[in-house]
Amino acid sequence: MKSKLEVMFLELKDTSEMMVDLAYSSLLYDNVEIAEEVIALNDRMEELSERIQDEIAHVSRAMPDEVARAVVTIRLMDSILEIAAAAKSIADVVVRGLAEHPVLAMSIRESDTTLCLAKVAPDSILSGKSLGDMSLATNTGMFILAIRREDEYIFGPDCNSYLEQGDILIAKGPEDAVAFFKDVADGTRQEF
Repeated sequence: MKSKLEVMFLELKDTSEMMVDLAYSSLLYDNVEIAEEVIALNDRMEELSERIQDEIAHVSRAMPDEVARAVVTIRLMDSILEIAAAAKSIADVVVRGLAEHPVLAMSIRESDTTLCLAKVAPDSILSGKSLGDMSLATNTGMFILAIRREDEYIFGPDCNSYLEQGDILIAKGPEDAVAFFKDVADGTRQEF
């Protein structure tokens, strides 16, 4: 069984990885909504960092022989936070409207996938169902990268992950599938 510290540290790492992916995507697609999600994730990282530091202090007091490991853990955490801060800086470029550049536009034309956010409405056919029950990726063309449920994130959800009303789905797929996917999530479409 993983310790509380290990679980928080894995969440910190997973969040950082998601931030980098989303930041680059927001830049490539000039997507402010995705960029704002990166900035929100950065706030979450700061809160998580404080909780990790508190837990490290607690463990170090209880087990003084763990102090050396605690120092290494703090250094690693600081490095992960620097990566997250860099992702936030990339997203900030998009939020401030500075992302339009000919090189980026050229790379977008060559890409056949995009990212989007969609909120699960109370009357959506997705609400209360698992990703596997709905065969969501197959039926919509969009692959769910993460689910934001209130202040929590579910990274890399699998076929057993259930969707609830109010969930924000972070999805990747072809540009021409986005509108259909959002219509399914917001309840506009009641069937595939």
